[in-house]
Amino acid sequence: MHMELRQLRYLVALADECHFTRAAAREHIAQPALSQQIRRLEAEVGLALAERTTRRVALTDAGELLVARARRILAEVDDAQAELATLAGVKGGRLAVGALHTMGPVDLSLLLAAFHRNHPAVELTVREQSSEELAEMLRDDEIDLAFLSVTERIQSRGLELHRLVTEELVAVLPPHHELADRGGVSMTELAGDPFISFRPGSRLRELLEWAAAAAGFAPRIALESNEARRIRSLVSSGLGVAILPRSDATGPGAPVAVTRLVEPALTRDVTLASRAKRRHSPAAHAFRALTLSVFATTPQPAIIGS
Repeated sequence: MHMELRQLRYLVALADECHFTRAAAREHIAQPALSQQIRRLEAEVGLALAERTTRRVALTDAGELLVARARRILAEVDDAQAELATLAGVKGGRLAVGALHTMGPVDLSLLLAAFHRNHPAVELTVREQSSEELAEMLRDDEIDLAFLSVTERIQSRGLELHRLVTEELVAVLPPHHELADRGGVSMTELAGDPFISFRPGSRLRELLEWAAAAAGFAPRIALESNEARRIRSLVSSGLGVAILPRSDATGPGAPVAVTRLVEPALTRDVTLASRAKRRHSPAAHAFRALTLSVFATTPQPAIIGS
């Protein structure tokens, strides 16, 4: 059996994009060429790896198994190339960064722009997902680094974590809500309201559910979105209340009433994470160093779990 590294990269791209055209664009080749390489790989292994429809592509069980192995193989190859590249410094390569849907005071655009100015030859990719999805992507070596918020499930398995900021969460209410003029509200006082929330898997959803349980109720989720500006707009329209980071609640956007959440008080972190014990490329090392320098923090890495 003779599998080529490029075929494995194409298969991983197809698994991520679920679409031949998008996968081909990501790998900078023509779509027919990518399709041909996937067919050759299927011929090599003697099994169908992808189920094709007119709209999307789904991997077969064999495809899923090979993709999991391929990610590790490609990560090892990248690590070997990275070790060699350290001799010459950061002159190229790829850097894949994961990001929360709402980054609060962490301006990822400025970080990426500063990195690009210093290392213009590095190909940058940004993937936006929930914290738990980002953690899994780190463990599978789909991304090099991620900005996430630490959750209970994330703590249970090995990641290297550097906390960058901690931000207060506040209650966000429609402008004419009966509690709009209060200096602070408790979760108990919001028990009768519908909530507009981030989707399951996000740290903000986890904190909402925890705070409601501590107050003795299960929150009634009327609407879900992973966009803080949309949540704020829905609250402004009177469709419910929300718990948001203060930066999202008080920055530019739809008019809402913002009040402190006093019982319980809640915070969320924005943490720079990577897979523990992974050997990083020069580009990943450089971006990590830039990020930590911007936030003027030099904590010892905390390795959580194994």
